[in-house]
Amino acid sequence: MRFSDLNLNTPLLNALDELGLDYATPIQEKAFPVISSGRDVVGIAQTGTGKTFAYLLPLLKLLKYSEQKHPRVLIIVPTRELVLQVVEALEELTPYINTRIGGVYGGANINTQKQLIFEGLDILVATPGRLIDLGLSKVLNLKKIQKLVLDEVDEVLNLGFRHQLETVLDMLPVKKQSILFSATMTEEVSGIIQTFFKSPETVEIERSGTPLEKIEQRIYNVKNFYTKVNLLTYLLDQSDIYSKALVFVKNKRVADKLFSELENLGKTDGISVIHSNKTQNYRIQAIKGFQEGIHRILIATDVLARGIDIEGITHVINFDLPKDAENYIHRIGRTGRAENEGNALSFVTEEDQETFEGIESLMHIKVEVLEFPGEVAISNKMTEDETPKEIIKPYQKKRSKEFAPGPAFHEKKEKNKKTNQGGSYRRELAKKYKKPKTRGQKRK
Repeated sequence: MRFSDLNLNTPLLNALDELGLDYATPIQEKAFPVISSGRDVVGIAQTGTGKTFAYLLPLLKLLKYSEQKHPRVLIIVPTRELVLQVVEALEELTPYINTRIGGVYGGANINTQKQLIFEGLDILVATPGRLIDLGLSKVLNLKKIQKLVLDEVDEVLNLGFRHQLETVLDMLPVKKQSILFSATMTEEVSGIIQTFFKSPETVEIERSGTPLEKIEQRIYNVKNFYTKVNLLTYLLDQSDIYSKALVFVKNKRVADKLFSELENLGKTDGISVIHSNKTQNYRIQAIKGFQEGIHRILIATDVLARGIDIEGITHVINFDLPKDAENYIHRIGRTGRAENEGNALSFVTEEDQETFEGIESLMHIKVEVLEFPGEVAISNKMTEDETPKEIIKPYQKKRSKEFAPGPAFHEKKEKNKKTNQGGSYRRELAKKYKKPKTRGQKRK
């Protein structure tokens, strides 16, 4: 269906035309009339299907001009990167609409954000924690919210923000339209819907676990971390093939370690790293550099697995597998977007085999195993995490005889063999007088 068939107003159609967008995706087509009706909506769709525009277009069409200072539309997302992305999408859709837009998140100056809200907003995009801070400060009046959007709500809950999210939802007015978008329907997501939504209509495009058809998935069986480094270096040297690759690792410590190893090999030209410990400005510049092609490779934790839309990613490389199978789908969904072909490579160790079988089971496919390149050295060096640890049974205590140290492996030096025989004064008197002489001893 063309956007012109969705009964959009002229300012929105002009904005879409300038973006070069003519046809709505299935989730956009199905969600538009339901959201426009004012009912509560639950949208379930895989990553890369256009969920953001699916709720922005009907909300912007319905939003009337107002001089009210407090925001009427609230969009909650899990990460600061998503705040920036949704704000950017709003700005792209509103060049011909007089709409005040703002984004707030943790890690930035809260006073600047308070000033932004004080000056007046129509639409506010926020992460849960900073939203609570602003709501409790009385600068932000959440009782004026008419439309609520929970975007990527499953990831909000996965990141441990359930309590903050419920606190925010309790601060909102009872009478409002609630819209939820998620890639998966978990028990926690279902609980939020049952508690805070009123007879929502569900719009679902693909069931959870459906593989993305335009992404070619393959794996390498790899021995350990340093062998992974060797393999990654070998692949990234093929710059004509891996022209824009997103490399996922399991945590920020591994991200820094991998970057350090590549730096030691002199391979960090055109490579950047991003994780939650990096400053906000650094993260923004890293993503911008990757988007604009300044950086060919971006090493990232799962902070970039959800919602971030970066055009032209040729490969997603899972240097480490994610903890759960569904997050694997979110990761590889960063490539193969906007009708483009995509590629996903995963490095699978012996310990990862069961995890990857779970991923294959979820997707109902068998992923091709590539032959390990003969040019790549297989390292026997192991990280501290990979080094086998001595197994200590629960009943064993470190101070028990079983853990007592053994005998010294050498004889003591002569000076260390001396024993304590008392003070030297007494020994000298005993040698001279044949018996100890003490004060007050009578003479004979």
